[in-house]
Amino acid sequence: MVEVIKTYPLATVISVVNNRPFITHLPLIYREENCKLIGHIDIYNPQAELLKEDHEVTIIFSGPQCYISPSIYATTQLPTWNYIKVHLKGTVKAIESKEALKESLITMTVFLEQPDHNYVLEPDNPIMARNLDYIKMFEITITHWEGKFKLSQDKKPQDMANARAELVRANQESIRKFLDRIF
Repeated sequence: MVEVIKTYPLATVISVVNNRPFITHLPLIYREENCKLIGHIDIYNPQAELLKEDHEVTIIFSGPQCYISPSIYATTQLPTWNYIKVHLKGTVKAIESKEALKESLITMTVFLEQPDHNYVLEPDNPIMARNLDYIKMFEITITHWEGKFKLSQDKKPQDMANARAELVRANQESIRKFLDRIF
């Protein structure tokens, strides 16, 4: 599950107040040393006010997914959908320190720029300095983990291998086709 979080860090963060859901998509970075998630949110986002002390949130990380046609199997099967998801629950704590925010933005940039590090966010970056008042930092203490890995694990080895290959192929192809349609 940690590998899913690290590989697909754009999370769906869900808060509920008075039966009204607030949903935001934010990159969250997993800190292995304390098993917490770190994130940042624009102060004008309606969910920003909810990401404070002891507020409960649900977080969803989504890995690859695709339709699996029976035609790819060596044995007779029904159509299905394969996917990888990680569902977390946790409590939020706002981090008010501007220095911690600055350090966190730099650390997140280093993580997201891997492996080539084509961009380095310098501590004295004037654009970052001008925007620190418009960004809230928070950490999430994870209280519940649930992995959803539906990858044709119940199939014979050859069918599992075929489903894996289809997951890779379908994701690459669907991204290309989608981008061709919208650009």
